Amino acid sequence: MTVPPRPLIALPARFSATASALRYTAEVTARALVEAVWRAGGEPATIHPHAPGGTADPAEVAARLARFDGVLLPGGGDLAPYRYGVDGVHESVYDVDEQQDGFDLEVARQALKSGLPLLAVCRGLQVANVALGGTLEQDMGGTDREHRHVVHPVTLEPGSVLAAATGAEKVEVSCYHHQRVDRPGDGVRVTARAADGTVEGLELPDARSWFTAVQWHPEDTAHRNAAQQGLFDALVREARPAR
Repeated sequence: MTVPPRPLIALPARFSATASALRYTAEVTARALVEAVWRAGGEPATIHPHAPGGTADPAEVAARLARFDGVLLPGGGDLAPYRYGVDGVHESVYDVDEQQDGFDLEVARQALKSGLPLLAVCRGLQVANVALGGTLEQDMGGTDREHRHVVHPVTLEPGSVLAAATGAEKVEVSCYHHQRVDRPGDGVRVTARAADGTVEGLELPDARSWFTAVQWHPEDTAHRNAAQQGLFDALVREARPAR
């Protein structure tokens, strides 16, 4: 029996100072993310973030993405505030990496430009929003207001891409973030909010292909929650047929 090829899903790697069993710095991807893509029928493939001096070459990124059928922008550290037009750096901002920022932003731009199905998670949502001209709050107001190690309800906009993917209009989500969307990007629609008003979901109504972004980490509970796994299922389902 011939086994059909799995749609190839690109995941930009994250730089890590340490990693178990490796002697030096590493490029890593969360195991829960790749397992969620695999369960959905996709082939997760980590790609190297190459952006010398913090700027990725648009043509190079477009050429690299051309071999893939979809993109998953994962979570990670904070974007440098100057990337969204803010002077100064709040004391809570952490793990800023110029190469990571430059690459992720260009991946978001090129995926949306080319019509590759795109799922953006946590930092990924923030990257997509900034790539579309939006801004972020550097900090949500201290430890009593941030969404770190928190599970809370989120209300989804009926009829949105997000509601269709999860099959729900209200979901319990696993969050880990201290920043959030301030101003949505150009043409961006807010499709989910937490009870405190935090933007938890975004989409682009005139996107060339399937796109949704969530501020939470669906991979945390996707192995036991059909609504969360539904996001990965939708990404893979919408991915172009593998070449």
